[in-house]
Amino acid sequence: MVGDNVEIGVYQLPKALALAEELELDLAEISPKASPPVCKILDYKKFLYEQKKREKSMKSKATKVIIKEIRFGPQTDEHDYEFKKKHAEKFLSEGAKLKAFVFFKGRSIVFKEQGQILLLRLAQDLEELGKVEQMPQLEGKRMIMFIAPKKK
Repeated sequence: MVGDNVEIGVYQLPKALALAEELELDLAEISPKASPPVCKILDYKKFLYEQKKREKSMKSKATKVIIKEIRFGPQTDEHDYEFKKKHAEKFLSEGAKLKAFVFFKGRSIVFKEQGQILLLRLAQDLEELGKVEQMPQLEGKRMIMFIAPKKK
């Protein structure tokens, strides 16, 4: 018996099927759109098992990114700022990304500079825990900034 996967030159379908039966393996169509279609003789159950195993290992290696949000107003007081900063420190130390944003209601959009100053101050305070991924940017009624945790 030839190895697990047997690659064959250009054969007609009946000849390839006969060869697969003789080797007690399956004939699998690899590329049906090619001319002539490409087929391979292999153990199909083993092929499916290995494919599932590969997919599972790829899935386990994939990292899940958690994004935590913190919302400020343009005129947030000192106590509220410190309280939210503590939460931001906790999120970054746990390894989550931080999305800090200032929400402008109604006419408070005239305080854009205050919102930007607030976010830049937060970035400066969290400098040792994370680095700024995206500088403050106005999107509609929100000014958004992303901070990623630093690698340990």
